[in-house]
Amino acid sequence: MRENSSNRRKFLQDASLLSGLAFIPSLNAPIKDATSLFVPKVQEKVIAPRLKFGVIGINHGHIYTMANSIIRGGGEFVSYYAKEPDLIKDFAKKYPTAKLVKSEAEILGDPSIQLVLSSITPIDRAPLGIRVMKAGKDYMVDKPGIISLEQLAEVKKVQQETKRIYSISYSERFENKATEKASQLAQTGIIGKVVQTLGTGPHRMSIPSRPSWFFDKKYYGGIITDIGSHQVDQFLHFTKSTRGEVVASQVANHKYPQYPNFEDFGDLMLRGNGGSGYIRVDWFTPDGLNTWGDGRLTILGTEGYMEVRKNTDIASPHGTGSHLYLVTQKETLYIDCKNVELPHGELLVNDVLNRTETAMSQEHCFLATELALIAQKQATKISAK
Repeated sequence: MRENSSNRRKFLQDASLLSGLAFIPSLNAPIKDATSLFVPKVQEKVIAPRLKFGVIGINHGHIYTMANSIIRGGGEFVSYYAKEPDLIKDFAKKYPTAKLVKSEAEILGDPSIQLVLSSITPIDRAPLGIRVMKAGKDYMVDKPGIISLEQLAEVKKVQQETKRIYSISYSERFENKATEKASQLAQTGIIGKVVQTLGTGPHRMSIPSRPSWFFDKKYYGGIITDIGSHQVDQFLHFTKSTRGEVVASQVANHKYPQYPNFEDFGDLMLRGNGGSGYIRVDWFTPDGLNTWGDGRLTILGTEGYMEVRKNTDIASPHGTGSHLYLVTQKETLYIDCKNVELPHGELLVNDVLNRTETAMSQEHCFLATELALIAQKQATKISAK
């Protein structure tokens, strides 16, 4: 009798729990495709040229997305200078109307050019930016735009003296459509106040395609300085932090002892006046993945969260592309972001012409770099040994 009474009591408890769960609407609700609600089907804007720009240094492929961004925003690509014949060959095919000049001085001395872009070797990016600003021109450089705290101090000094724009192209935010849509949605308060970001930046090594400087952090600053700066930028942006500190950081070379000055892993924790962040970056993307890296960003809010799957979605048939998941108190939504417009190029062109800071404030640009540099400098070196 005692056993039957116990079983009955357990049955009633389970039934009560199940009946309560039935009133939670999202428990068994499917993920709804909300692309049409958030991404209108519009043609990409074509903006007539409003300023002339040049390029100095094309040592990383990011220069293509950077140039395309400024062209979309109303820039006319006038001329470029580079030293490497193999890089020039492909670049010239992509931009046949731009003129290859014989020296950097021809671009810096051209009064019609207002903006200079560069993806020169990382160690040379800050010194070049200083020369550009002293020549009276604005500058957008590939990340890492500055590879040491000493370089940062000199860049900040010259920027203050010249009042020119020193912009770093944090392309994982500016050139990723799902991240752009997440930014737009976060500003509406749809997930409440953002309190934390979790960013991962895995990359594929592709050793044969890498130049010699790629394997020596003397020339690129280290893994946190380099690819970690993307996630630091996103942490500051989404938490709206204007101040920050590095709680902890570590780096390692787990797989490539033949390159003793290389780092293939890094992670860090950040605390800002708007929220906190965790970042992990690495060079371990396996060849079996359908893209160079399964980069993700989770944005945690007080009323929900978003997850950006920047390059691919391996858990669904969505495949490669920019994907966004939005979870609120009511539902779980999927948004295909392939048709989202990227405003960064237009905003930067506006800033050059109007002396404004709509694309990214100068303070934010330097703070993202500074935190990455501090995390790199303070990082504990770890080893499987």
